[in-house]
Amino acid sequence: MILLSVSEPNATPTLISAPIPTPSDTQIQVRIAATALNFADLLLIQGRYQDTPDFPLVPGLEISGTVTAVGRKVTTHRIGDRIAAITGHGGLAEYAVLDARRAIPLPDAVDFHTSAAFQITYATAHLALVRRARLAAGEVVVILGAAGGAGLAAIEVAKAAGAKVIAVARGADRLKVATRAGADISIDSAATGFADLLHSHAPFDIVYDAVGGDAGTTAARRLRPEGRHLLIGFASGDHPTLKPNHLLVKNIDVIGFNISAYPGLNPTAMTDSLTTLLRWLEQDKIRPHIGHTFRLQDANQALDLLKSRKATGKIIVTP
Repeated sequence: MILLSVSEPNATPTLISAPIPTPSDTQIQVRIAATALNFADLLLIQGRYQDTPDFPLVPGLEISGTVTAVGRKVTTHRIGDRIAAITGHGGLAEYAVLDARRAIPLPDAVDFHTSAAFQITYATAHLALVRRARLAAGEVVVILGAAGGAGLAAIEVAKAAGAKVIAVARGADRLKVATRAGADISIDSAATGFADLLHSHAPFDIVYDAVGGDAGTTAARRLRPEGRHLLIGFASGDHPTLKPNHLLVKNIDVIGFNISAYPGLNPTAMTDSLTTLLRWLEQDKIRPHIGHTFRLQDANQALDLLKSRKATGKIIVTP
């Protein structure tokens, strides 16, 4: 089979040929149909991700495909089953083996591209907003970095849960994407007077912060008492400045969230979330936005686009 290998931290990923892996007793073998890229793939390549495996490694955290072999102790899946899975790595290849417990069965109505694209971004949004931040219908949610794959997923999950959504993104084109995803209000983070524009819609119940830096600091200032600031990531390269005295006086929760921990931390919560999200997919409550599709032989171009931060929606790679 063909796979994209990274020999050492920061090495240029290279297409190589390798034997098709054989599943262990508790694993399944999957012929990959689609792999969705995430910012964490860039951290994997750099050796900076919190769950980076040993090098050489194959990027690609979430896949969909068809089961082609099962370990002798596997009873949950059969050859020919259509599945999706968060693998953690190994997705930029023609085949993968994974723990059978990580794979969820796909309804016939959900295609491979959509099922690859929805898992990490939508489970992140769903578990963070609903489980960790206790989102209730009618609350006001500010979503920073709203036009990327994670941000668009957060818009749809928040709307499905009955929230009012304020989307923050950079540039008119990205704001249009956020509005199409269901945002009630869209604000350009590059606009003159950004802080005043955002604060004119305050107070907020939840800040969904995948950006950090000045944008996170600005949004946090206008959280209402008992508001929640969700730390999802730091795409700006910097942390938000959250003053402890303000958090104390206003009884504000600062909540960290790391999706990669959940398969080990609470696999039932992860499975329950993905099951709910698959049901929402079938009900058309969520609509993963796929902005770009590449073939495996062009995977480095896909990774370059991811690194440029110019993609809108998810990037899919197919064998």
